[in-house]
Amino acid sequence: MRQWDNEKMRIAVVGPMHPYRGGIAHFTEMTVTGLADRGHDVRPVSFSRQYPDLLFPGKTQYEPESDAPEAVRGAPRLLDSINPLSWFRTGVHLRDEAPDAVVFQYWMPFFAPAYGVVARGLRRHYGIPSFAVVHNALPHERHLGDALLSRFFLRACAGHVVMSDAVADDTRRLAGPNARIEQIAHPVYERFGDPVPTAEARAALDLPNDAPVCLFFGFVREYKGLHVLLEAMPNILNDLPDLHLVVAGEPYDDPARYRDLIDRHRLHDQVRWHDEYIPSGDVPRYFCAADLVVQPYVSATQSGVAQIATHFERPMVVTDVGGLAESIPHEEVGFVVPPEDPPALARAVGRFFRDDWGERLAEGVRKRRHAQQPERLFEAIERLRTSSVR
Repeated sequence: MRQWDNEKMRIAVVGPMHPYRGGIAHFTEMTVTGLADRGHDVRPVSFSRQYPDLLFPGKTQYEPESDAPEAVRGAPRLLDSINPLSWFRTGVHLRDEAPDAVVFQYWMPFFAPAYGVVARGLRRHYGIPSFAVVHNALPHERHLGDALLSRFFLRACAGHVVMSDAVADDTRRLAGPNARIEQIAHPVYERFGDPVPTAEARAALDLPNDAPVCLFFGFVREYKGLHVLLEAMPNILNDLPDLHLVVAGEPYDDPARYRDLIDRHRLHDQVRWHDEYIPSGDVPRYFCAADLVVQPYVSATQSGVAQIATHFERPMVVTDVGGLAESIPHEEVGFVVPPEDPPALARAVGRFFRDDWGERLAEGVRKRRHAQQPERLFEAIERLRTSSVR
């Protein structure tokens, strides 16, 4: 291995990248780009197969757009989540790259066997340390064996970056009491570009220019709580009869449940569901068309959607689960309500519009955005590598 240089390191980053879609892929690309911009020699490694098609709940795993961010163009696609031979090939490739550290993006125990085998082999045979950026130490929807699998990978790592108290607690419990953990605020996503004028965004989505608009963004699954928001809509509309709710995201479970709620509460004129994956280039118009982003999660650790909303300076209503209340302080950046409580959710939305909280909370979001710059992530990775060689 090369002599470690405090000013510059060779860092391998393992995780999904373009053409894979979604928040973790975007986060991996941000990590690669940011570390490279700080002068490090970054060697990205992506998946040859992330999920078997039978296990993926959406229509496609791939971005509809063709252009990869410059920093990950040409990244070798080596790691097959279900093919152990690829795990060893990935380990050999990383050995030959001779990195000072390997950084894994970790968000689901499904990947723990592949990650754990690679990380343990690099440590045991070549003395190469691995670090994990832990989005979730345990998944939102739990299964038997999740803790065992996560422990297998997390204990192979020399340190961990986490982005909420909930994930820090889970990581410490699974990785051991002496685990080295750097906790940061979840960085904002800046990849989606600048805001667009509200009137322009609403015209593109065929929304009235002068009506209150709420946004539910991201793939739809039970733990995200869209059903709670739809149950709250009749009460919301009693206060705000001209309010529109935009749901922007592909269903990852049976959409009939949500369609039935829209039918039952006669919400067809107030709810616009764009039931497909939203390409990166279209994201600004959804957030900029909205006055308020609503995240009625039933369970969570943290949320990438909140960081997109922060980038576009949109206030939020979130539920008090996982680390959401940490990132959205009540009455500073948004409102925090109990989970699975449609009346409380309706009151918060009504209060936001009725009592003119928009600008007050938007100012809080702007301040929060400054504290959530991506540099905090890169500095945390650098500190972990620095402390591991002392």
